[in-house]
Amino acid sequence: MRARFLCLLAALALSALPGSAQRYDLLLNDGFVIDPANGINGHRDVAIADGKIAAVAEEIDPREAKRVFEVKGLFVTPGLIDLHAHVFSTTGIPGAWAGDLSVQADALSFRTGVTTLVDAGSSGWRNFEIFRQTVIDRAATRVLSLINIAGFGMITDITEQKDFDPEEVARLAKKHSDVVVGVKSAHYRGKDWASVENAVKAGTLADIPVMVDFGYFWPDRPFYELVLDKLRPGDMPTHCFRAPVPWVDKDGKLYDYLYKARKRGIKFDVGHGGGSFVFRNAVPAIQAGFYPDSISTDLHVSSMVGGMMDMPSLMSKFLAMGMPLEAVIRASTWNPAQQIGRDDLGKLTPGAVADVAVFRLMRGEFRFRDASNGAMSGTERLHAEATIKDGRVRWDWNSLSGVDYKTLGPTYGVRGGFDNIVPPPAEK
Repeated sequence: MRARFLCLLAALALSALPGSAQRYDLLLNDGFVIDPANGINGHRDVAIADGKIAAVAEEIDPREAKRVFEVKGLFVTPGLIDLHAHVFSTTGIPGAWAGDLSVQADALSFRTGVTTLVDAGSSGWRNFEIFRQTVIDRAATRVLSLINIAGFGMITDITEQKDFDPEEVARLAKKHSDVVVGVKSAHYRGKDWASVENAVKAGTLADIPVMVDFGYFWPDRPFYELVLDKLRPGDMPTHCFRAPVPWVDKDGKLYDYLYKARKRGIKFDVGHGGGSFVFRNAVPAIQAGFYPDSISTDLHVSSMVGGMMDMPSLMSKFLAMGMPLEAVIRASTWNPAQQIGRDDLGKLTPGAVADVAVFRLMRGEFRFRDASNGAMSGTERLHAEATIKDGRVRWDWNSLSGVDYKTLGPTYGVRGGFDNIVPPPAEK
């Protein structure tokens, strides 16, 4: 530790080293790195250059970096991937998902350690290209998308009851394969499987996964049939801890069908939302070691001010329930990256895009609320201190990137220096 401290002092004292000696743009120094993709769970330095992860090692000479962030005592992870969010906000239709219920993509992402948002079917095959032009291509956050099997997506629940066209969804998915990562079926009220079956057909044609918000539960359309028969390996039932989903039997044990579904490759996604998560389902699952494959928010304007709040708050709920921190990070980074076929994300591998989150794990007494006003207590809570996307610092809560203003000279912040400062006339 003494050697590290001396190196850091030397870096500050020798900031005028030739550019060739400073091969890194940024060094995250002495953080605790959790990178499940690479099996890293310990103290490491992380170096970034040209928007990519340049090196991850136990010690990297700070003199080789143009900037150094001292992150001792903090956790460094890949940038979070929120697999279920809603950010298509162009229609302006009151009460519409693709209107006033969606969130502006950059409004909450970086503040919470999220670098990638996956919009979960806000747009359908009739309006996806509008979504791409107005949101996806303009956001600083990386926005990916599931295309809704219903033509107009989530304008209202009514639009999701028909207008299914798997061939057109597959065509668009192939045309926009750089951002389309799946198909969505949601809010279907019928007693048949039309929405799910058409979504699976589209997913098969485009070779991409399907996410299903089960919508309405009927005796002749049970959840267990969805995960044991209708969905394919790799497909994702979201809102997996929603109240109507059967999790425990009369003896308090997890139903066997859940293990069978996982064995055949079904991926369980949280999708907390404003009404789709209850502790009475989640706690027994976590205590039994049945962890969700992906932790996601179902972010919209109601859920972000309700019990869900944001990704760090949701991740903290799982810590409170007993899920290990490394498993929580895995379900928020590397797992979702794999589920949507984006193995280039969710990891700190040298050469990978430099998407990084820095967290403080606060310890104390905290309360957490589910989507139906159930509450429980915990002793740990994650707080996002910094977020880096493509090597650029996008969120810096504790001003790690700041410089002591007293060292910047009398005209810093003024274009043109003294010539643009006009003093008041001297008093007579």
